[in-house]
Amino acid sequence: MQITRRLEFDAGHRIPDHKSQCRHLHGHRYAIEITLTGQVIDVPGRSDNGMVMDFSEVKTLAKTHVVDAWDHAFLVWREDHAVATFLATLPNHKTVITDTVPTAENLARTAFAILDQIYHSTFGNQIRLERVRLFETPNCWADALREENIEC
Repeated sequence: MQITRRLEFDAGHRIPDHKSQCRHLHGHRYAIEITLTGQVIDVPGRSDNGMVMDFSEVKTLAKTHVVDAWDHAFLVWREDHAVATFLATLPNHKTVITDTVPTAENLARTAFAILDQIYHSTFGNQIRLERVRLFETPNCWADALREENIEC
């Protein structure tokens, strides 16, 4: 059985080598969907009876480890020195330094790697992360899939 939980957050970024508008500082209303697989729990009396996992637990872990870290932050690639230096001059600015260019694809892969480890360490083999879908806009998204993230 698969379940999916969607959360939203706001963040800024730029794609420094982009040939068009995305090379400029800008922001998005991102949405992230976390899809997990597992067996439906069949234990009368448990609060999660009939569920793969309580959606509130999916939300809590995703918020704690990804959404809250990225929400209202500027996501900047560590090699984008001019922007990183500029942001460092802003007192109390929420900046997240990324190891890769902060495209939807790379952010989805990063979120997958973070969440895969969290869900596995919390639930073992009972729950498995299958997909992280990151919407950059309502019409544009990237999927990080389990089969593409075997090393996670």
